[in-house]
Amino acid sequence: MAELKYEITEHIGVLGENARGWSKELNMISWNEREPKYDIRDWAPDHSKMGKGVTLSADEMATLKDLLAEIDFDSFE
Repeated sequence: MAELKYEITEHIGVLGENARGWSKELNMISWNEREPKYDIRDWAPDHSKMGKGVTLSADEMATLKDLLAEIDFDSFE
């Protein structure tokens, strides 16, 4: 298996934390020395391990933002 190279180029924020201390984060990540993309996934406290996640281009992130703006979150209370 080829080595996976990544660099967190910008830490945007933490969405939550689980009981094991891992945090779900939104970051900009460069995968295999490519252009950074938005990335949402779980990370170990020291960022040495990661869970499965989703990587989004700027266009996909803009579409997600528009979709989230259409949701009535008050209805979930």
